[in-house]
Amino acid sequence: MFTDLFIDFDDTLYDTHGNAQIALEELFEQQDFGRWFANPQLFYDEYWKANIELWRQYSKGEVTRDFLIVERFRKPLSFGHGLQPTEQFCRNVGDRFLELCADKPGLVEGARELMDYLRQRGYRMHMCSNGFHEVQYRKLRACGLYEYFDTVILSEDAGYNKPAPEYFEYALRISGADPTTTLMIGDNLQTDILGAQRAGLHAAYFNRFPAFPTNVEVDYEVTLLLQLKEIL
Repeated sequence: MFTDLFIDFDDTLYDTHGNAQIALEELFEQQDFGRWFANPQLFYDEYWKANIELWRQYSKGEVTRDFLIVERFRKPLSFGHGLQPTEQFCRNVGDRFLELCADKPGLVEGARELMDYLRQRGYRMHMCSNGFHEVQYRKLRACGLYEYFDTVILSEDAGYNKPAPEYFEYALRISGADPTTTLMIGDNLQTDILGAQRAGLHAAYFNRFPAFPTNVEVDYEVTLLLQLKEIL
């Protein structure tokens, strides 16, 4: 039924949250944030709260890339102790954090086995991501998945973020894929699944942390990556 697969990268194949947590812990030590946080977990919790909200806004085009990079550190560093970090300081911290993240190799369970299986089956595979250009290629190479993809389609190149229909139009044009025989695979219900469906693609929702019912009609839903082998 399908010839082409649009595959999200972060937290679908690449363990972005796990790798970023390791990078945060390294950053905390390198930047001596213990000067301000007696308990590192307070910093981590505030970072993740800010980061999740900022990425939600970024995917909707409500904030810029530069704003996200600065604010996801300004907010936690300003939390509870009266600090007023400058924009440049937060930018420097953000740059160092991206450097640390880019070299982490951790994958979601089953990711490599799935990609081997899909390649053996002859699917054309296209990475579709809202991630930053200078980081995504390094992460792809660090985790060993770069060679699996026929094309890498980033929102910064498209000029639009998922779930915008313009992003998927760009992805179809660059990949040469036919929407009727293309399946989008991703872990984000809004940006990956609903975005793809609105663009006329089929979609498989990787519900990695199933806590609540989806309450949205999806073509396919799996809780483990290797369950996709039953579909493909």
